[in-house]
Amino acid sequence: MPRLKVISPVDQNVYTERPLADHVAIDNAVALAVRAQAAWKTVPLERRRQILLQAVDHFVARTKDIAEELTWQMGRPVAQTPVELRGFAERARYMIEIAPAALAPVQPAPKTGFTRYIRREPLGVVVVIAPWNYPYLTSVNAVIPALMAGNAVILKHSHQTPLCAERYAEAFAEAGLPAGVFQFLHLSHADTERLIQDARIGFVAFTGSVAGGRSIRRALADRFIGVGLELGGKDPAYVRADADLAHAVENLVDGSFFNSGQSCCGIERIYVHADVYDPFVEQFVALTQKYRLGNPLEAATTLGPMVRAAAADFVRAQTAEAVSQGARALIDAHGFAADLPGTPYLMPQVLTGVNHSMRVMTEESFGPVVGIMRVASDDEALALMNDSEYGLTAAIWTRDEEAARRLGERIATGTVYMNRCDYLDPALAWTGVKNSGVGCALSELGYEQLTRPKSFHFRTG
Repeated sequence: MPRLKVISPVDQNVYTERPLADHVAIDNAVALAVRAQAAWKTVPLERRRQILLQAVDHFVARTKDIAEELTWQMGRPVAQTPVELRGFAERARYMIEIAPAALAPVQPAPKTGFTRYIRREPLGVVVVIAPWNYPYLTSVNAVIPALMAGNAVILKHSHQTPLCAERYAEAFAEAGLPAGVFQFLHLSHADTERLIQDARIGFVAFTGSVAGGRSIRRALADRFIGVGLELGGKDPAYVRADADLAHAVENLVDGSFFNSGQSCCGIERIYVHADVYDPFVEQFVALTQKYRLGNPLEAATTLGPMVRAAAADFVRAQTAEAVSQGARALIDAHGFAADLPGTPYLMPQVLTGVNHSMRVMTEESFGPVVGIMRVASDDEALALMNDSEYGLTAAIWTRDEEAARRLGERIATGTVYMNRCDYLDPALAWTGVKNSGVGCALSELGYEQLTRPKSFHFRTG
């Protein structure tokens, strides 16, 4: 039987292995999900709420073990992995608690002689395909609301983080979720495609690359079902002349390098007004140099390895190309001895002298490198921020809320931040434009793609 092997970026050794599901196992899982969902959708919403909240509590109780396990699978420093687990719990609990309002029937204005309303019906079996970079934060956006809405869920997790799917299953089992309502499958790419093409699947939620999103769309071309795609980003930040520089530097360094830059909504390009450009760059570099690259299992480490050596080498090549085209690399290798070519350990880098002819400013890096450009005005910054095939988030750093609002209305992204970045508020819709994807997760609006409206039109008089 084919098996997947998790090569840990920590030491480049095999961390764990799992068998891949065969066609019989896939068919059995889907059949069980269909049967389980038929019963689950009749379970009162309050009972669903109780079960899922208990599952979250079980999960949180194992934070220490799950965090260390996550570090071994994908490399984020063990001092930082609990941040993801706290975010998981925050989003899960929020989406559970808003479900009664989000799923309540829509009641039109009264009409004499008629009873009219719109119910939100579950879609059936939802397939969630999740990535390795934030394996819990990305998957929870669909898994929890799908279950709350009365769907069954089959989770296919990344081959880099298969244990995350198993931790979900353990928490749900401990909480008493009926068998079959949540399942996971470890699958090959071909069998993942086979799964989502199954006529019994009602919705697919995918988080990953643009190329992966296109593959999902092609696989579903002959099926009339919904799909949510959260894809790539090349997220910009703009520091206006009136910004609080210390606050902007602190947050933008973190937004650029947390998780080794492996975040779809991490900051990958920064535009700084000429009036504050020099002090901003100076402070940004000084803070970046304080990062410690090394073994992510050590508490003092603030920058762990990237997920694999090939990913790190891609960023190295992208950076070297920019330097060959005139960019200036401001972070010296001194102090980052753990950075070794051919390994996943990659030091952070800050580039100036960059422009949009360079791939590092237009192509998703997904690593610890950021380019900083000087701009003369809001309009110049706006044009550069919008000069991208992506449109996930953009961050504006200013003391002028009205100026941020005016700019935000013209920025082509799903989310606009002021004085923060790289964060998802579960009360707000999470969505992208252009090649950053389609669909909407989180907030009450996130329930819309996981349900369908059903109208009731009764003549009573």
